[in-house]
Amino acid sequence: MNQRRILLALFLIYFVFAILLNSVGTVILQVIHNYGVDKGSASVLEGFKDLPIAIVSFLVASTLPRFGYKKAMLLALAIVAAATLAMPLIPAFATAKLLFLCVGVAFALAKVSVYSTIGLVARDRKQHAGITNLLEGFFMVGVLSAYWIFGFFIDSDHPQSTSWLNVYWVLSGLCAATFLLVLSTSFDERGAAAPHSRGPAADFIEMLRLFARPLVCVFVLTAFLYVLVEQAVGTWLPTFNNEILKLPAAMSVQVTSIYAGCLAIGRLSAGVIMRRLNWYPVLTACMVGMGATVLLALPLTHGIALDPHVTWATAPVAAFLFPLIGLFMAPIYPGINSVMLSSLPRHQHAPMTGLLVIFSALGGTTGSLITGYVFGHVNGHFAFYLTLVPIVLMLGSLYAFKRQVDRNPAEVPVVA
Repeated sequence: MNQRRILLALFLIYFVFAILLNSVGTVILQVIHNYGVDKGSASVLEGFKDLPIAIVSFLVASTLPRFGYKKAMLLALAIVAAATLAMPLIPAFATAKLLFLCVGVAFALAKVSVYSTIGLVARDRKQHAGITNLLEGFFMVGVLSAYWIFGFFIDSDHPQSTSWLNVYWVLSGLCAATFLLVLSTSFDERGAAAPHSRGPAADFIEMLRLFARPLVCVFVLTAFLYVLVEQAVGTWLPTFNNEILKLPAAMSVQVTSIYAGCLAIGRLSAGVIMRRLNWYPVLTACMVGMGATVLLALPLTHGIALDPHVTWATAPVAAFLFPLIGLFMAPIYPGINSVMLSSLPRHQHAPMTGLLVIFSALGGTTGSLITGYVFGHVNGHFAFYLTLVPIVLMLGSLYAFKRQVDRNPAEVPVVA
């Protein structure tokens, strides 16, 4: 296989979905302005995105090796290309729901296929960890780009303007270009087949049996809690910047790019760090750093007055301090994923990734809905202070995960 071309295809797929998945916070802000939707109703967009991810992953993850990872990637890109075209052609809140429904279905197919393909091209555990961190880092580059791309099309002077919908012409073209790259790239998927597969039903049952292992249970719990925090912050930070920090709509979205940039920098550098240091103390320190950032930054967000002439130079300090939480969050998700996947034989990567995607999606929806409800019914400050609860729980689940990893010392190489 042409490893570089395959990795380029995987990275571009993740770049496309990074923009689409993490645009939900920006779209929430815009549909509130354009369609008169309240915060509680707007927050369901996260559910339209995440619940299909969970459902589709549960139903198809175990059968994707049979269907083919390349075919699944192509199908995913075709779905989102069509959905992005619908946004400017049929502008409505219902269309936004349909968009994220399609994005969720497509991402379930894409993520399981992409993660499983890493196991086919990586030579050993270290390379697997390196590729995973680079992939997730490139994902955050996509997230970072999304804030600026959307911000470019948002008209802050006219909140009711639908000019921001023009961004979807660009995104549809990006989906089509990535589709052509994947279509023209050859994949050797022979290593994905289970050695003694007895059919789709047996493969599905085998995926469910994975969940019976204590190691897998504490892993998916840790992933659930992590994504809960990441999506709670990422989804509602534009609205927090706009309503609590009194920043204009476009600037609120663009300032959020600091958060995405910190995640990108953290994940791109995490591969180097994780190759030199033990994963457990690194991830524990990161979780402590997340909590410290919340406690340091949020007290600075009180009593901010509206300044119609605010600029990057005069914006509140909290607008730059709170997004630094992304630096500490960055290594956690790819770190635990690599430890888990590289401990399994290649034919179990797809079902294991399916379980990961399911609980990540449920965590994202839970985090967004809880934060949106508290934001609308209490206030934004308390909504973000609540992230301390899953951070503390994550510390406990990470310790349990480490103990299970230590009890399962036998490591199965990524490549036999």
